[in-house]
Amino acid sequence: MLLTVSKRLEFSASRRLFVKEWSDAENLAAFGPETAARHGTGRNYAAYFIFSGTVDPATGMLMNISEIKERAGQVLRDGFDHKFLNADNSTFSNVPPTAENIARELFVDATPLFQDSKAQLMACHLSESDERSATFFAKGTTESNHWFEFSAARQTMSPLLSAEENEKLFGAAASPFGHGHNYRARVTFRSEAGSSSDGSSASQEIKSALASVQRELDHKNLNREVPGLTNQRITTEKLARYIHGRVAEKLPVHRVRLHERRDFFAEYWKGGSYFLGLQVPFSAAHRLHSHVLSTEENLALYGKCNNPLGHGHLYVTEATIGGIFDERSGTLSDFIAFQSGIADAIQPWQDKHLDFEMEEFRNKPSTGENIVQALWPRFDSRLDGRLVRLRLWETANNRFTLRKL
Repeated sequence: MLLTVSKRLEFSASRRLFVKEWSDAENLAAFGPETAARHGTGRNYAAYFIFSGTVDPATGMLMNISEIKERAGQVLRDGFDHKFLNADNSTFSNVPPTAENIARELFVDATPLFQDSKAQLMACHLSESDERSATFFAKGTTESNHWFEFSAARQTMSPLLSAEENEKLFGAAASPFGHGHNYRARVTFRSEAGSSSDGSSASQEIKSALASVQRELDHKNLNREVPGLTNQRITTEKLARYIHGRVAEKLPVHRVRLHERRDFFAEYWKGGSYFLGLQVPFSAAHRLHSHVLSTEENLALYGKCNNPLGHGHLYVTEATIGGIFDERSGTLSDFIAFQSGIADAIQPWQDKHLDFEMEEFRNKPSTGENIVQALWPRFDSRLDGRLVRLRLWETANNRFTLRKL
């Protein structure tokens, strides 16, 4: 099992996507019209600094999130926030400040600041816009994410099932009259360590490929108007695989995540793996307090979170399951069973004070690290042992993740 802690920090910057050695036509082909912004064009960025390590049993922390905020924040203040990156950050005098290159530079700049920490900085993720993000990993791998949206109608069904079986499995979604979704797809490309790819030359090629798929699916009845889906199993899982296949005809795509609604997604990975993810919130109160620390030590470590009466969060969990894909039905799991399993796992924690009312925190601090570890067996036992990743958002800026290796 791998536990990670992610801290989200925001910054604003301007930048020009431009390679000096290229002609104007080459830059335009790679970056699109904004390459003409000679003095830069702006973005509101969100950077995620992701650490892995072992939880300290005394504090319940992998590392102090306030420490991440201070040290990583200094990196942003010194080289990124309210800067014209091409001129104010020497790294980008010779390489274009693409999302991939910025994520890599954030990792490089932040790593030395945490050398005295027991936790390891394992990745930096950068969200540039609703359509673009990138992640740089400690091993040198870079992932480029491109999002696109489309609206479509469908009947959720498998032609390999009888009408009765379809209705039993898919309920109202199996109606022959169809229903609609506003879909949001994330397409991920991966470059391994040593690759020369920096998100430059392929940018417009990716946009063109995704635009082609978007046009094929947008405002269509998927069962009847898309030739590649006619008489096929129409489920979110199979639609994610279809998008993967269409993009893979032109580009080496790694995986596709497809949201049919904000809190539910299906993923298809190169090599044939399927996953389903579902977000479910719960409200609870807690107090950060360690019984092995003194009053003064608790206050110094946890600050206002050590308030004796506690405080609360609207926590958000995200459970991702894998396992064997059922080719006959076109599903990885019965959605209702998936949804019910998570609801059953969370229900005992809903509207509770975790420290006072939950046995899991009688003798350990109710930190995000300890909460996600306590939730794992509850979720996994109700999801037939298929849980592969569990995320917990304490706030929009603090995320704790446990995953199978």
